[in-house]
Amino acid sequence: MSPPFGWWDKKAHRGTPVIVKMENPNWSISEISSPDDEDEYGIGAGAGEEFAAAGRGPRKGARVKNAKQITWVLLLKAHRAAGCLTFLASAAVGLASAVRRRVASGRTDSDTTSSSDEESPVLRSRFYSCIKAFLWISVVLLSLEIAAYLKGWHLTAWEIQPLVLPSSFGVRGFLESLYTGWVRFRVEYVAPPLQFLANACVILFLVQSADRLILCLGCFWIRFKGIKPTPKGAIGASEDLESGGEDCPMVLVQMPMCNEKEVYQQSIAAVCNLDWPRSNILIQVLDDSDDPTTQTLIKAEVEKWQQNGARIMYRHRVIRDGYKAGNLKSAMNCSYVNDYEFVAIFDADFQPAPDFLKRTVPHFKDNEELGLVQARWSFVNKDENLLTRLQNINLCFHFEVEQQVNGAFINFFGFNGTAGVWRIKALEDAGGWLERTTVEDMDIAVRAHLKGWKFVYLNDVECQCELPECYEAYRKQQHRWHSGPMQLFRLCLPDIIRSEIGFWKKSNLIFLFFLLRKLILPFYSFTLFCIILPLTMFVPEAELPAWVVCYVPATMSFLNILPAPRSFPFIVPYLLFENTMSVTKFNAMISGLFQLGSAYEWVVTKKSGRSSEGDLISLMKKEPMQQRGASVPNFEAIAKEEPRPQKVSKKKHNRIYRDLIFVGGSRSDR
Repeated sequence: MSPPFGWWDKKAHRGTPVIVKMENPNWSISEISSPDDEDEYGIGAGAGEEFAAAGRGPRKGARVKNAKQITWVLLLKAHRAAGCLTFLASAAVGLASAVRRRVASGRTDSDTTSSSDEESPVLRSRFYSCIKAFLWISVVLLSLEIAAYLKGWHLTAWEIQPLVLPSSFGVRGFLESLYTGWVRFRVEYVAPPLQFLANACVILFLVQSADRLILCLGCFWIRFKGIKPTPKGAIGASEDLESGGEDCPMVLVQMPMCNEKEVYQQSIAAVCNLDWPRSNILIQVLDDSDDPTTQTLIKAEVEKWQQNGARIMYRHRVIRDGYKAGNLKSAMNCSYVNDYEFVAIFDADFQPAPDFLKRTVPHFKDNEELGLVQARWSFVNKDENLLTRLQNINLCFHFEVEQQVNGAFINFFGFNGTAGVWRIKALEDAGGWLERTTVEDMDIAVRAHLKGWKFVYLNDVECQCELPECYEAYRKQQHRWHSGPMQLFRLCLPDIIRSEIGFWKKSNLIFLFFLLRKLILPFYSFTLFCIILPLTMFVPEAELPAWVVCYVPATMSFLNILPAPRSFPFIVPYLLFENTMSVTKFNAMISGLFQLGSAYEWVVTKKSGRSSEGDLISLMKKEPMQQRGASVPNFEAIAKEEPRPQKVSKKKHNRIYRDLIFVGGSRSDR
């Protein structure tokens, strides 16, 4: 088809013309067989005659659109637009109803599996009542501002400064007088303290950003120089694991758990497969479960490994006081603990590699000042959902940057509670496990540091574990992690001041470890981004610089994601998620600092159990390997008890499953 006469006109109509058939009540659209009509080219009557005279008029059989057809097309488009608007309106109403129900009930997740007595409804509803009051005030102020905008009440900066209203701004009604009073009150009483608070938060924000930047520079320096803790001598080099050896010290392995029937099997199997002389290791399964079924399952699993030759024992407390700290303290009071020199601790969802002890215990040799060797966590379910991906960003920065830099330059960091090896003498010198806070791991680390013990962090030694996959479990975990340090700070501050360590170590403990990273960080993040920033919309006299709102937070988020480069596509959800979680962290910090009731809550993080015996059986069939007879689980009995139908679909397995199969060799480097 030849181009239209007005082809150079960019406003000419393009596309396929349509008509609407009205025979069927359900409207339908069909294409015109010949699009060469006058309307297609935008040609008027005179131009049409001239164009037809040139021999290029519409062909025979062409169907010309009329005004009625165009009207029906427009009505069809309007109908579709109305349908979209109706859908959006119904979705917004449903979302608002869900938010209202959850805020009214004081819950942030519909986790029906959690018991109602884990958290006091009265204490829980107080915080959300404040949030509801703040939201209602914001809605009222926003409505007032909208009404003032529609009325044309615009006050310029020079009019607000002396608060002189223009002559045309007459007070002719209640709404006008109300808005005038609000502007006067806002300028005289709200803006000055809000601006002062904003300036203070900006200063704290800059201090914390400088601390994070220094940590990142320290991490870059460690990588550039290749700084890495190296043991002074290798131990356990003998290939005969049954004979033991004088170079292999006595190691006690403790596994505290409580009602965690989803993960106990793979964890016990991983610990029993540790590559260490059998005569020099003892495994304690410290079961605090109050469920009789879970107790029976764990006890049966321990008996199974005892029959296979593993030195493992089952302990259950009758009086379950002190949560995890009380459980560990009770186990350390056993008389046979005096025969052991080191103790390795693994939570119920942690699966160490077979060579874990061979890569951690040698650091204690010829280093009598070393009290702790901490390994890094890695996660089998970090790609499970968006929540686990965002958690992985924070924890990668914590281990890759914070722990590594503090361990390399000042030989102190917070013990992570698991995946670490302690010198038992250091634990006893620090006073042992205490039940006074919900962060017993940080408590014992601070007290050991005050006694002069040094710590070593191994970034290349990983221990696999799980991340919480639902928000409710993650929220409770974060509440415990942020309320406990404030309890500990109140209790340890006199001991830190009276301790004999150097001035710089005291300053690091008080100002950096506790105040800046545990108190100031949640305070300014909640105050600045959840209170001051929204209030500046209603109080324009209080200003925040653009670099505080945009550039510096974006830079800090970029630095946080550097240790996890695969998470760069999630930088925007990460920013929003951190601002949302600042509410929970601030609430936890306040409850711990002022000893509120929720600060003493201990809720075991819910596990999903990413590995199972069925996965181990399937891998065993694919890649049979020679294993030690004393530590081989009875896979044949398991296969008989739980037969699985053959599936053609390909299954994905986590790397930890293969680690449990390759017992005879060390895990490959990643």
